[in-house]
Amino acid sequence: MDESGSAVRQTDGPQWPLLSIERSKKGSLVEQIVAAVSDMVARRELRAGTKMPSVRQFAKCNGISTFTVVESYDRLVTLGLLSSRRGSGYFVTRQDAPALPTPVPFHPGPAAVDALTPELYSGMSDALPIGAGWLPPEWYGEDTILDAVRQAIRIPANRLRGYGHPLGFPGLRQYLASTLSEELFAVEPEQLLLTHGATHAFDLILRTLTKPGDTVLVEDPGYSNLLSLIRHHGCQAIGIPRGANGLDLDFLAEQARATQPKLMFVNTVLQNPLGTSLSQAQAHRLLALAEQFDFWLVEDDIYRELTPRGEASLAAMDGLRRVIRIGSFSKTLSPVLRVGSICASQSLLPELVRIKMLTGLTTSEVNERAVYHAITARPYKRMVEKLMAQLEEGRERSIESLAEAGMKPVARPRGGMFVSAGWDEAPTPEWNGKLIADLALKAGILLAPSDFFMLGDSASIWFRFNVAYADHPALRNFLITLRKEHGRR
Repeated sequence: MDESGSAVRQTDGPQWPLLSIERSKKGSLVEQIVAAVSDMVARRELRAGTKMPSVRQFAKCNGISTFTVVESYDRLVTLGLLSSRRGSGYFVTRQDAPALPTPVPFHPGPAAVDALTPELYSGMSDALPIGAGWLPPEWYGEDTILDAVRQAIRIPANRLRGYGHPLGFPGLRQYLASTLSEELFAVEPEQLLLTHGATHAFDLILRTLTKPGDTVLVEDPGYSNLLSLIRHHGCQAIGIPRGANGLDLDFLAEQARATQPKLMFVNTVLQNPLGTSLSQAQAHRLLALAEQFDFWLVEDDIYRELTPRGEASLAAMDGLRRVIRIGSFSKTLSPVLRVGSICASQSLLPELVRIKMLTGLTTSEVNERAVYHAITARPYKRMVEKLMAQLEEGRERSIESLAEAGMKPVARPRGGMFVSAGWDEAPTPEWNGKLIADLALKAGILLAPSDFFMLGDSASIWFRFNVAYADHPALRNFLITLRKEHGRR
């Protein structure tokens, strides 16, 4: 099948029956493939001993992701319908197809969506992931990632004895230090601590530098999980307004003078959820305020690779004296690898390592090796360039599509994955973003309303839209219908 659902006929290699799988059907592509192959086995169209197409062949023939094929084959192996022979491929192993479990339909309740809704992160829901923080697998350069994972699992036998280095895989830290030193600021491998993603890095920093009752400054709006994590640690979060023109630094100065914060989290470039970047002048003043009021700046820099060179970098300006930099590979590779990093001064890093060991010992060397193989592979830079072009096209399409539904961007994004847009007035006076998100989920659309990203109430209703999905006709129809049926008279 191609992207529109039309059959794509295989032109090379052995012929076999094409499957009737459609992206628009109820149920995931994996479920459709498993059901179709099981049915073919039951009807003896596929007999015991038949060799299945290779993963790449199946993906090409049906116009789908190789990730989807791998998961489908794995489920069929679990069901006992297929077996995997090393170096030979997959084969049909039995002639009687077991009864497939009936999928449980997802029927959300009246308050089904919140900032930690699993469907926003799992990728397993049938709902359109328009509010999610991950991209389609095919946007990432899946062949590069799969090749890297295959190399990573060939880990030397002597590396299976211990837990791994507490700082993380040395090869990846060395490469990151070299890249950062070339592109942003001088840093040694011993100043890099690998983590289980950026959220793990936030947690380690809060555990190390704060205690219950401390004040932590955040951007408002800002990253939803971070707000929940700060509260979980018993700290008081104070929001610093961020809009199209950056941070309200006068308000920040007032709050810093009154509350004596321990630290502030900030997205310098391609801020989540607005997609804006701080100017060089704002970054310099922010550093001056951190120096004046003696608080740490935690630079959430996970979108750096998706922005052109020359944008402001707090870590580069400061030299890691009072800035702690967070990195991640979930936006340029795949979030499933869960590898992030903390870059900090040599005086601070030992305590961060101690807290990491207290709370989980080490992180996965296999994942870290996979990231290392991926980012050192020749196609990686070209893959990131292609991803930036796709995001640019998706962003423009999304803004145009949302405009058709009467929605305007909260701020014009400088790049990245998101467009935040909304209405000046709610469809009805008593409605809010959360209520609309619940209605959308019942219609099979996953939205992320402004409530997730703000400490207080928003003056208008807006949502964070993922540009890979936001131009989908189903979203546009839902929003237009909402305005027509429930709009202000």
